[in-house]
Amino acid sequence: MNNEGSQSKQSNSRTAGEAGWHASRYNLMAKVPGTKNVAIANLFKGNCAEYTPLEMYLLSVLEELDEHHPIIDRFAKRGIIANFDERAAIETLGRAACAMPHVIGLTICPTMGCNFDCPYCFEGHHAGKMSAEVQDDVVALAQRMMEASGVKDISVTWFGGEPLLAPDVIESLSERLMALTEERGGKYSAVIVTNGYLLTQEMANMLERCKVGKAQVTIDGMGASHDATRHLAGGGSTFERITANLRDVKTPFRVDIRHNVYEGNMAEMGELEAFIQRLADQSGNDLEYYPAPVFGSEVANERGKQVGLLCSSNASEVAVRQEAGRFMAGRGYYCGANSIWSVGIDERGNLQKCWEAVDKPAIAFGTAHDWDPSNPFETASNPNNLTMYLNLACPIPDDECKECVWLPTCAGGCPHKRLFEGRQCIALKDDPEAYVLALHARIGEQKKQKECASKPA
Repeated sequence: MNNEGSQSKQSNSRTAGEAGWHASRYNLMAKVPGTKNVAIANLFKGNCAEYTPLEMYLLSVLEELDEHHPIIDRFAKRGIIANFDERAAIETLGRAACAMPHVIGLTICPTMGCNFDCPYCFEGHHAGKMSAEVQDDVVALAQRMMEASGVKDISVTWFGGEPLLAPDVIESLSERLMALTEERGGKYSAVIVTNGYLLTQEMANMLERCKVGKAQVTIDGMGASHDATRHLAGGGSTFERITANLRDVKTPFRVDIRHNVYEGNMAEMGELEAFIQRLADQSGNDLEYYPAPVFGSEVANERGKQVGLLCSSNASEVAVRQEAGRFMAGRGYYCGANSIWSVGIDERGNLQKCWEAVDKPAIAFGTAHDWDPSNPFETASNPNNLTMYLNLACPIPDDECKECVWLPTCAGGCPHKRLFEGRQCIALKDDPEAYVLALHARIGEQKKQKECASKPA
């Protein structure tokens, strides 16, 4: 009887390949220096881990293993094997971007004016701030979006221009949007993109009242390097004042220090990162440095002041750090521009799908006064300006992108750039090993920090 049972079990057994298991199409690999192990990053799952030679052998013969082999479950949880079509899943996530809202996303520009004149800025600036009437329209639009979607949460990004030139608009709208969220039992959150020049203690306290949880401030190098690209409109240095604000003002929120890296300031990356760490230590503020490569823009070209851009080889080094810092599971869409539940609003109430377009009313799709997401096309002044962004979520209308291993990470790339400048692949596309090792080092460091934090003092 036992022999019959054993024969029956053996006859019902399948290989992992027969059960549908296969190596993920979105694995990137790199040998871990100084070891025989291999690091594998799975871009669909958003997981990076280290594997021994034995595990790598089992992965190589995966489809021949018994479907109940214990390694199957381990590999599957980490995403490096799958029993479904991952690309089809990514395409479904892209289609669902409109149909499955989790939060109402509003990028609000209290003003398009700016006290800086940065040569690489993608915007054209003009004076004026959001009127009381347009503020009424913004609140009414948020309410319509919540009612149409059933979502209770609102996430706001304060943008511009320089938003701190209009603090009264930030405070007034924040109070009303927070109240709207509270009425529905939802959660309100906000971030701000500011040049930091006006970030006084009074401003920081106001932003705390407005539930701003994070700010982004750009510093382009040390002293003169920063002042060469981030100077006052009409001329004038800004480095000393911004860094004094970051040191002397108690910011009750995290501040991400963005370093726009180009040929002229790339050599200062290490020095600036160390300087930011010293500022954090001196102030007790939560300051986080991150580099981002500078690329051309229509406005920069028109001004004739474009900084020296990074060539592809140098851009890769910066992009590796940038992408490793925001590693996540594949989503099927690039950003809020691919979702009907995320809009940009300029100071006149024009609606855009991308914050790089908030100064361009010609490609607005509607107004905060008129647009209703429950009837999105009949209430849009230009429906094509809405659909052209939404239709660049996965599935991407580009056969090369569909076959690319980086699809879960880039989702076809920035839709605004694809529409108006052409497809721009991520700079690290041809350097996957450097990316995997950067992820491996980052995740290993995070693990060490967790282990140290869990040990008794």
